[in-house]
Amino acid sequence: MKIKNIATYFVPLSTESKELFNSIKHIKEYKKIKSLAKQRRIKANKRIFGVTLINDRPFVFLTTDEEELFDFVNEINKKIKNEVLVELFKEFSTVAFSKIISLISPDIIGMDHLKKAVCLQLFSRERFHILLLGDPGVGKTKVLSSVALLSPVSQHGLGSGTSSVGLAVTIKGKEVFPGLLTLANNGICEIDELNLMKKEDRSSLYSSMEDGFIAYDKGGNHYKFDANTRIIAAANPIMDKFRGGLAGIRRQIPFDQALVSRFHLVFIIRKPTTEKFLKIARNIIRDRKIIINENDTEFVKGYVEYALSIKNISIPKEFEDEIVNFIEKIKKNEKDYVFELNPRIVVGLARIAKARARLELRDTVIYEDIQIAKDLLLESLKYE
Repeated sequence: MKIKNIATYFVPLSTESKELFNSIKHIKEYKKIKSLAKQRRIKANKRIFGVTLINDRPFVFLTTDEEELFDFVNEINKKIKNEVLVELFKEFSTVAFSKIISLISPDIIGMDHLKKAVCLQLFSRERFHILLLGDPGVGKTKVLSSVALLSPVSQHGLGSGTSSVGLAVTIKGKEVFPGLLTLANNGICEIDELNLMKKEDRSSLYSSMEDGFIAYDKGGNHYKFDANTRIIAAANPIMDKFRGGLAGIRRQIPFDQALVSRFHLVFIIRKPTTEKFLKIARNIIRDRKIIINENDTEFVKGYVEYALSIKNISIPKEFEDEIVNFIEKIKKNEKDYVFELNPRIVVGLARIAKARARLELRDTVIYEDIQIAKDLLLESLKYE
């Protein structure tokens, strides 16, 4: 038996150390941990995650200065940390929706419906796509940056093609490598300046959005990459700024129906009203800077990853009529919307509701999830 100082073996552990070690009695390696503790070969300390989104709690963190024990101690620390995280995740699930929304472009006034949609996109396992179509300077790029900050798997690209990594594939000499859409497989790809995307890139975008893969042929070779990617894209209208009412907006859409119809939610964003502009001005005068705690964003990333482990979300049959009646109602008013309605509307509504359930760590959709999905869909049909 290796003891750092044989005299210390007969000195009892301090009350604090005993309490710390006793708090991990349930771990199957506890006997070994206790023995090593008596030998003074490992120590127990307190640590916290440093998360401000929820009431943080200290957890046991073991240390050793013996190289042969590093792997063992690291494995135990990982196990303890994960146990505490799961407890915190379950507590966080009751406030997750509002807390995560508060981290999405917090310096942008309003756009609550948009922030809700972006939040829920993080929790969709199915392909669920969002398009932000609006005037310059309304914060579209900031929203995309927030997604990149909170998504466990994320890639950012430019429709203008200025990125060193291609959207579909990247060619290096004679070799073909997966592009941004594939690198974001099972995650989110943020595409800024979508209106500047070349036509040859749009075909790969279509297949990724619809089928979850990208096919590419070069030099007689056929390549196929998984791209089960959720897309959030930002674009400016034709002539850069929306002008006029419904008819004017329709003339300024920079995409054809084939692309637009692949997005489940399309938000028309216009310059702020005078009232909203004055609110923004006051915040600028007051130098209102919101600094997001890095520990909070890492916690949210972990929470999203944990929630996404819930694979199957069911929608009870009792909501079927509710959804059908809602779709029938908005279909009757189709002439008042910028875009044509298509069956993807129903798909999007279902995926939003499922994402809301998953966000709260549930495997069944409830009435509130359906209502939130309906509200977001209605908001996405507005243009004023």
